[in-house]
Amino acid sequence: MASTDLHWLDDDATPFPPTTQALGPDSSAPGLLAVGGRLSLPRLEAAYRHGIFPWYSEGQPVLWWAPDPRMVLPAAEFKLSRSLRKTLIRFIHTPGCEVRFDSAFARVIEACAAALRDGQRGTWILPPLQRAYIAWHRSGAAHSVETWVDGKLVGGLYGVGIGRMFFGESMFAHASDASKIALAALVAFCRTHAITLIDCQQNTAHLASLGAREIQRREFERHLALTLGAEGPPRWTYDVGVWAQLGLEPPRSLAPS
Repeated sequence: MASTDLHWLDDDATPFPPTTQALGPDSSAPGLLAVGGRLSLPRLEAAYRHGIFPWYSEGQPVLWWAPDPRMVLPAAEFKLSRSLRKTLIRFIHTPGCEVRFDSAFARVIEACAAALRDGQRGTWILPPLQRAYIAWHRSGAAHSVETWVDGKLVGGLYGVGIGRMFFGESMFAHASDASKIALAALVAFCRTHAITLIDCQQNTAHLASLGAREIQRREFERHLALTLGAEGPPRWTYDVGVWAQLGLEPPRSLAPS
């Protein structure tokens, strides 16, 4: 892949090229759109609003991607297996087990980075990217969904919420099914607040087993145009009542009055 094939971003004033200019499936990096620039909040928001995300490794400049097709999880198509349903029922009704939103964002993103390292694929969640998303969290756009057991953080996920759209980034689990519990809570929250699509970026067998599937980039971008500008984005607070969206009844002592 020659450098002349790439669009270089000098600073925040350099706009992204159209996503149709991303490298195609026959290239060595299908979906790669641009290189360089900073992980500033204006740059990140501009990227996500156009269906673009950063993904790069140690020693590389920031790489910006807009793959085609795009992996997404329609909230209505989430696959709640019989075993996961049993796990959720047990979790919801066990004292000391709880889901929290945004209570330990930095710990979640650090755990996601460590989990990727343990998988021997390296990590794209490098310290500069962690700092950028922690700053984005503080400004109100990046969120974490966390699984807690007896006061210990055992799993979770993080991503970005803009309008009525959620862009999933990464998950981790230090206990069996802990990341799936967090994802199920996210799906229930999204169904409650009319967020119909969760971006998953890349195709993995694990995500496909949970209901994610690929759609064409142009379809994904049409969905962004309809949802990113939606008025009244949801307030990111956890309510045990969201489990009703998955056909699960919360404990009577915890159910909202």
